[in-house]
Amino acid sequence: MNIGLVLSGGGARGAAHIGVIKALEEHGIFATHISGASAGAIVGALYAAGVHWSEILTFFKTIPLFHAKRFARKKPGFLNSENFYDDLKTYLPKDSFEDLKKPLFIPAANIIDGTSTIFSKGPLIKPIIASASFPGVFTPTEIDGNFYVDGGTLNNFPVEPLKNKCDKIIGVCVNPLKTVSIKDLRHSYSVIERAYKIKVAAESSNKFPDCDMVISPQELVKYSTFGMSNMDVIFNLGYTAAVKELQNHKDLFTS
Repeated sequence: MNIGLVLSGGGARGAAHIGVIKALEEHGIFATHISGASAGAIVGALYAAGVHWSEILTFFKTIPLFHAKRFARKKPGFLNSENFYDDLKTYLPKDSFEDLKKPLFIPAANIIDGTSTIFSKGPLIKPIIASASFPGVFTPTEIDGNFYVDGGTLNNFPVEPLKNKCDKIIGVCVNPLKTVSIKDLRHSYSVIERAYKIKVAAESSNKFPDCDMVISPQELVKYSTFGMSNMDVIFNLGYTAAVKELQNHKDLFTS
């Protein structure tokens, strides 16, 4: 049985994806195809390369991919995305989609022409970095003369590449929409940010029917995109939510 795994973007909340993978493996479920955006691209690539979930969690907790330590100079972003290549190369030494143990699909948004590209062949690390390059925080990533930013900008829940390849699809969304009141929207930026989050959440949830099971821990609303101090808590939220959903879908993966 071909089992697809969709991993959404979500920054530090992407640690929940790792908890989901642990739960799936404990229940004897191993994805054969993976599609991930932004943080989901990082987790998905490492998982597709055969890196154990515990090592992926260590990567999230120790590699400064989301840490404000590597500032860009005279570039459109606070952090230079190119500086993270060597961190990923340690785990992905051959830097190739073809060297992965599972097919992997990574979306990134072309910041010039506004299109979304799905990467699945050739060099691997630059598409990962591109897909995780949160606009304005990380500099755009250049690939073959084109400039890309966060895959979640246009496709935060990239289920499309899996629809004709998998018998079952598991979706993991780590961007639940927080309940707010008008009093929470205190300035223009908060309104803009809220509108963007609504857009991303709606586009993702509209694709949930394409999945046979969706895991989306609502408790993740308590944690921010770049808050790195709660990795273990976020990991456990993903694990617990996955175990609960698996209990509700006991017969879904029986062949």
